[in-house]
Amino acid sequence: MEYRKLGNSDLQVSAITFGAWAAGGWMWGSTDRKEAVEAIQASYDVGVTSIDTAPIYGQGTSEEIVGEAIRNIPRDKVQLLTKFGMRWDLGYAKGDFAMHTKDNDGKALDVYRYAGKESVIYECEQSLKRLGTDYIDLYQIHWPDSTTPISETFEAVSRLIEQGKVRYAGVCNYSSAQMAEAGQIVNLVSNQVPFSMVKRDIETETLQYCLQHNKSILAYSPLQRGLLTGKIHPGYTFQEGDHRASLPYFQPDFIEKTNVLLNKIKPIADSKNASLSQLVLRWTIERSGITIALAGARNAQQALQNAKSIDIQLTAEEIETINQLVEAF
Repeated sequence: MEYRKLGNSDLQVSAITFGAWAAGGWMWGSTDRKEAVEAIQASYDVGVTSIDTAPIYGQGTSEEIVGEAIRNIPRDKVQLLTKFGMRWDLGYAKGDFAMHTKDNDGKALDVYRYAGKESVIYECEQSLKRLGTDYIDLYQIHWPDSTTPISETFEAVSRLIEQGKVRYAGVCNYSSAQMAEAGQIVNLVSNQVPFSMVKRDIETETLQYCLQHNKSILAYSPLQRGLLTGKIHPGYTFQEGDHRASLPYFQPDFIEKTNVLLNKIKPIADSKNASLSQLVLRWTIERSGITIALAGARNAQQALQNAKSIDIQLTAEEIETINQLVEAF
């Protein structure tokens, strides 16, 4: 595995990081808890020391699974990245309404983006309990909350850092202007944003800001939620409760267009005895400004395949060939 420093911190993270959204089952059509635990442990065994989760993933389920998976691993050997600011458990409207959804049992839920001071402190305590730890390595706001001043949110995070409950502060889905404002209150080390071969809109502004100010980009959905594995074809049947079925990226025309791109880069993957997924992950972390790629897995086999993407060595010419195909997409 390769390890990289987050921003201007002394936190070293694995270039391939375990993304634990699907492990929580929520919006992915259920989860197998035992398999999810085994996936995280198998990743760790081959050098994936960093795990990214969030309370909203399965309404606590993902964090609990992560806590169970790392129970017998020395705490200083793993980096726990979690989030705050997506509340499903308030019982009333507060903050920005995010979505109507269902929990893993099919019960209706309303989710709000809320990051008031008292909420941030409360969420941190709950996450620490579920993760079975006394500190979080990187604490990230999950989505902007327009109803709470950014200064209030990050004063709360700053307090958690002073108390030793959080090591470093990060953001997710923030614009460069929002990052600049938060950075006046606390040292921000990273921004976690969606980035893939078929979704590169961060390159125009956010990525440039992060490069200029020594902030790390944590790329989530680098496989575009499975689309870039080459295993999705027009007419693909999703499990009930799988959020992908309604997304524009999973409509027949876009799937077809994407598979044309994948067929063009497949010879490079074949020449490395690698899968398309592995090639896509390796290309992602070779991209300027991208520090780590978050890769989800439902079982140990998938987790090991993701981790092995680090073994692929791409020449400058091969990277340029892929870049040209991606630009043309």
